[in-house]
Amino acid sequence: MTEEEATTIQLKKSIVEELKSIKRYPRETYNETISNLIKLAKEHKQRSQYDEFLHRVQQAKMKELWDNEEDEAWEHA
Repeated sequence: MTEEEATTIQLKKSIVEELKSIKRYPRETYNETISNLIKLAKEHKQRSQYDEFLHRVQQAKMKELWDNEEDEAWEHA
């Protein structure tokens, strides 16, 4: 990586310690560690969107199955 491709950022010391604690191996760079975190965050976001989609689909189907006159008649039997 050339200097033109890199940037300097400031992090709190506590954040640096957290980054150190999640490195996969001792010589892993912060750039690699942060890249892995970004990848994980993107995967989590995609899973969350999929889970939300499934929940909405299931919610509509459950309403269709349970919210009907036959079931309501049993409640008053």
